[in-house]
Amino acid sequence: MKYKQPGNKKKFGFSLYWMYAIVLLALFGVFYLDNNTISKEVNFTEFEKYCTTGGVEKIVVITNKNEAEAYLTDSLAKVMFHESQYKSDSKTPAVLVTDIPSADNLQRKIEQWQADGQFTGDVKYEKSSDYSSLLWTFGPVLLLIFFWFFIMNRMTNKDGGGPGGVFNVGKSKAQVFDKDSPIKVTFNDVAGLSEAKTEIEEIVEFLKNPQRYTELGGKIPKGALLVGPPGTGKTLLAKAVAGEANVPFFSMSGSDFVEMFVGVGASRVRDLFRQAKEKAPCIIFIDEIDAVGRARGRNANMGSNDERENTLNQLLTEMDGFGSNSGVIILAATNRADILDKALMRAGRFDRQIYVELPDLNDRVAIFNVHLRDIKIDDSVDVDLLARQTPGFSGADIANVCNEAALIAARHNKKSVQRQDFIDAVDRIIGGLEKRNKITTDEEKRAIAIHEAGHATVSWMLRYANPLIKVTIVPRGKALGAAWYLPEERQITPSEALLDEICATLGGRAAEELFLGHISTGAANDLERVTKQAYAMVVYYGMSNRLPNISYYDSTGQDYGFTKPYSDDRAKLIDEEVSRIIAEQYERAKDILRRFADGHAQLADTLITREVIFTDDVERIFGPRQWVSRTEEILKARGEKEKDDTPPPPPVEDVEATEIASETPPPPPVQESEPAEKDGSDTKAEPES
Repeated sequence: MKYKQPGNKKKFGFSLYWMYAIVLLALFGVFYLDNNTISKEVNFTEFEKYCTTGGVEKIVVITNKNEAEAYLTDSLAKVMFHESQYKSDSKTPAVLVTDIPSADNLQRKIEQWQADGQFTGDVKYEKSSDYSSLLWTFGPVLLLIFFWFFIMNRMTNKDGGGPGGVFNVGKSKAQVFDKDSPIKVTFNDVAGLSEAKTEIEEIVEFLKNPQRYTELGGKIPKGALLVGPPGTGKTLLAKAVAGEANVPFFSMSGSDFVEMFVGVGASRVRDLFRQAKEKAPCIIFIDEIDAVGRARGRNANMGSNDERENTLNQLLTEMDGFGSNSGVIILAATNRADILDKALMRAGRFDRQIYVELPDLNDRVAIFNVHLRDIKIDDSVDVDLLARQTPGFSGADIANVCNEAALIAARHNKKSVQRQDFIDAVDRIIGGLEKRNKITTDEEKRAIAIHEAGHATVSWMLRYANPLIKVTIVPRGKALGAAWYLPEERQITPSEALLDEICATLGGRAAEELFLGHISTGAANDLERVTKQAYAMVVYYGMSNRLPNISYYDSTGQDYGFTKPYSDDRAKLIDEEVSRIIAEQYERAKDILRRFADGHAQLADTLITREVIFTDDVERIFGPRQWVSRTEEILKARGEKEKDDTPPPPPVEDVEATEIASETPPPPPVQESEPAEKDGSDTKAEPES
């Protein structure tokens, strides 16, 4: 159902189709009037023969066309024309048409025929009123004119060129929503984001009750910039503002300003603010403002016109220029605030920068509750446990998990979505589909098992390493093996935690070297990760003994252009420190594996046999983990409670891998994919955190 503005009545107006009808009627009339006779062209000899034999009633000489028409008698017309063409009772005359040298010569001929008594009919001299000649002369021009009108009409309507069309190319393309609009999203539909909602709700409240603030001398904020990673709900917050506010709401994207025509962007900005001032108080929302608000001067345009910069200049002028924009609030959203122009970010234009961060544990619980409202779930689904299994997930990711779980349940013809469906959904989104039919040799399978067991063993023995939840050697996505961990949601990370993560990541390569006697391409992604992490420790965090308290990180996003902020000697020192950190942690990983070689061998054999192991299997081999995190304690307590309510599982040695997967707690979403394909394309999927 389309939304109709109230009070708009359909009025009768001129349409181009009326012009088409008039032209068709005119052409029909021309051809009808021009073809009201039955005619036949003959040469002048035949024309003279029929005129002198008494079969012609009248001769009409067309002086301006050098033509003559002979109107035949009924008897001759029946001979000259077929019965289907001419009937005696018809009022349409039969005519013979011929070309003459000139009217004067024909006149002398007719006078001779009359003197000899061969022709006794009437003779008339007329000028042609044939509209067909005019049509052939001016027809192509008229067709071009009508075609031009048709193209312009198509480009100016909504189907042919969008709002505005070719004649209004400089007009704003913003969609206008008001209290009667079909958008019904409210703040109740936005789960989590409590701090961001508080600031946004204050703006809406200011528009509803301005006296509450102006009595104390406060002024309405001119703009608010929503900043955050993709999928965190910036656009959803703007939709909630449109649904909650009782004022007009203009919505458009940053890319709508800039097109191929020079000056269009600035013109649309002016038109947008003109409309907003007419309907003030109102709200303007610009999504993905980085498309037009990128910092000026970044890219040299060789002296040519930069349409984007002109549009930005006009936007800056409209937001805080000499003109008054009282009652107009600007909302904008971006996930790349670091590249925006500083003049756009200053107070007076965007007075508030609202950071929409990735949801924490409590926010994820609220988001799950919102998305599970329309999904049929059973009692086995624990929302709190799902929230703890999805650290680093955005609101869009959680919505995808819920939808994928419903699809999996429907694929298995279930009446409701169960806990195992959510487990499979998380695995599917992070690691991809399982590929149990992928061909791997026994040697490759053993190498993958030793590699994954190395990660599990080293991470179990380190204090700050992420707790292990599940390890599998079933190919998934592009990886031949995968490991799931449950990371702690830390606000700050000590250097020991970074070193433990590097050591655990190198556990797979170290296990290959120790227990296989050779290394493979399976650790390609591991090496990439540890190299970046060690480089960040030295260059960004100042965690090197030889380069303490120094950071070369550029928070402005300019990245120093084509120059390095340090000398060649310093670059050599950085390389040495990065190599030292990685080498020390690699030896540390090998030392741990040597001390627990028997346990590692049992883990590898279990993986080869069952293709999947869980936390209980690692704990059975190595004993309880010495350092237990807060999240592990909660999960362990939940697991013990569930064990009390369910019968004990069968012995591990007699249970197939597929059966064990249905009896174990669900894996968290943080995944390490080990090792990769034989070509070395190791992949690892982890949500942003």
